[in-house]
Amino acid sequence: MYSVSERLRSYMDDRQRGIIPMAEFVNLVRYLRGRITLLIGVFIFGLVLGYPLSGDIISWLLQANGYLPDEVLIIIIQPMEVILLRLRIATQIGIAMAFTMIMIDMSWNGSKIISKSNKNKIKQNSSKLTSLFLVFLSSIGLGIIGAIYAHNILIPMLLDFLANDASSVGLTNTWQLQSWLGFVIGLFFGSIMSFQTPLVTLLLLRTKIISRSSLIENRGIIWFFALLLGAVLSPPDPISMFLVGGPIVLLLEVALLIDKLFTKSHSSPK
Repeated sequence: MYSVSERLRSYMDDRQRGIIPMAEFVNLVRYLRGRITLLIGVFIFGLVLGYPLSGDIISWLLQANGYLPDEVLIIIIQPMEVILLRLRIATQIGIAMAFTMIMIDMSWNGSKIISKSNKNKIKQNSSKLTSLFLVFLSSIGLGIIGAIYAHNILIPMLLDFLANDASSVGLTNTWQLQSWLGFVIGLFFGSIMSFQTPLVTLLLLRTKIISRSSLIENRGIIWFFALLLGAVLSPPDPISMFLVGGPIVLLLEVALLIDKLFTKSHSSPK
């Protein structure tokens, strides 16, 4: 039988062995709370900037090849449908810009997030401006790759599956504009954000907010939630689930490999 104090100590030890240790987690929450005003401002800026752009995005999606399967009719049911769709696109642009700002801010001030006990473990191998530039370019590049993946593979495959599934039981495919484009835009947004996995992982590892060992120990949990996300967003078949959740798993492994190579190159004697 364990006493209450022993059970509490065991629970705290488990929390310390989690993906993010308690000390770093508390500091991370405090740090982000101090950035709320900045993030809200960036989000509003993206929202205002994104609304005029949303019209061009909708026009492009309507004309894109592979986004409208054969024998599918698009209809508008609600008078406010297009306006609500444009607001949704602008909101996602604002969220993406705020997320990018968080990563840029972490690359500049990441050492302020970690607990005092770990500050002496960080070695600054490059200037902050160089890190800032690399994070910005990496985020843009990964986002473009994610958009290409969604455009050429993910979206056409899923839409064809859904259209053929309805046709196979004798139903006529009549899709509502907001539901159809909302689904497409959601896949675009999810793919772009999921392809940020290597950058987010490397930032958390290099700033010591999380450790490589904790990621490896909890790898199965991360894989499970990545594939669960794929199951939620995709049709109920293993191939579709992997096409949505698989990139997160693969990109996480790529990030761990890059971190391993980076650590070896800086720890080897010169």
